[in-house]
Amino acid sequence: MAARRGRSGLKPATIRDVALRADVSVASVSRVLTGAGPVTEATRRRVLEAVDALQYVPHSGARSLSTSKTNTIGVILPDLYGEYFSELIRGMDVAARAQGYHLIVSSSHDDADEASAAIRSMRGRVDGLIVLSPHLGAANLASGLAGRTPILVMNGGADEERASIVVDNHGGAVAAVEHLVAVGRRRIVHISGPTGNLDAEARMAGYVEAMAAAGLPTTVIEGAFTKASGHDAGLRLAGLAVQPDAVFAGNDNMAVGAMLAFQEAGLRVPEDVALVGFDDIPLASLVRPGLTTLKINIAETGRKALERVVRMAGSEVDTACEVVRPELVVRASSNLERPYGGAADLNRTDVQTPSLEGEKL
Repeated sequence: MAARRGRSGLKPATIRDVALRADVSVASVSRVLTGAGPVTEATRRRVLEAVDALQYVPHSGARSLSTSKTNTIGVILPDLYGEYFSELIRGMDVAARAQGYHLIVSSSHDDADEASAAIRSMRGRVDGLIVLSPHLGAANLASGLAGRTPILVMNGGADEERASIVVDNHGGAVAAVEHLVAVGRRRIVHISGPTGNLDAEARMAGYVEAMAAAGLPTTVIEGAFTKASGHDAGLRLAGLAVQPDAVFAGNDNMAVGAMLAFQEAGLRVPEDVALVGFDDIPLASLVRPGLTTLKINIAETGRKALERVVRMAGSEVDTACEVVRPELVVRASSNLERPYGGAADLNRTDVQTPSLEGEKL
């Protein structure tokens, strides 16, 4: 029977081979491997010795048919590219291994039909689903297709009837603008994420509200949450006759792209243009100057999502909406006060600040 070990292309050992070598029944082997029933210590030892000798690997599909568990969690993301998603998966993966689970990760490519296909493909193959899709209707779509599979939706909007995790994007954006105003900036431009994205729209709404509260005009350039779109926006802003003295970018990738554009154009950060991002991806602390941003603790959020889904897979009822509150992390990209309108001049009426109004964006 040793010839069935699976080496050099030989046929892999089966559970019957293990039973024959250990001189026990197939049912006894199953009980030892699954822990689903009583066995004597002598039987357990013989089975494990046979498993080791034959290099037997239990078939996960067959095991799941008998136990109704796969010890696998499905994760569906809008994209697999970028530090944000890699950090999120890293947090989930660490938690999954600690819980004895594996991950199946798929991308919806930010498309509703692709998301539907991914969810359908995972039904019956996973014990639970985590779906991140920051678009209107994503939560209803996911729940409608998941069937009886427990599901947790991330960034799909707050919902009191469904397990979810949402970021306080609005509050984080307000904090970003208030910080820039406090260090004396007045011509504050927002580089937003794409239209239809819930994160992007909430961050833009927070920017607009905070600017109105400060009595300042708004200027928004739409980006795509990518470094390239931030770079393009930065070049456009650097080419204006009246340039902004601060930029709040909708995420760190766009902020880094804008920073590179400003530096290429000869503008100094933060002396000429202060810069704030959102997310606190690892790159934010490594660029120079270091990027001021709103910290979400991405990997930790991924860990919490995974642990909640595992508990739901164990029949725990969970309909809570967890709100992640971003924390302002001030670094060198925004910490220099401008001489014409610093924090001490916030209440003065004689400070003349050039306006971006009329500039072609």
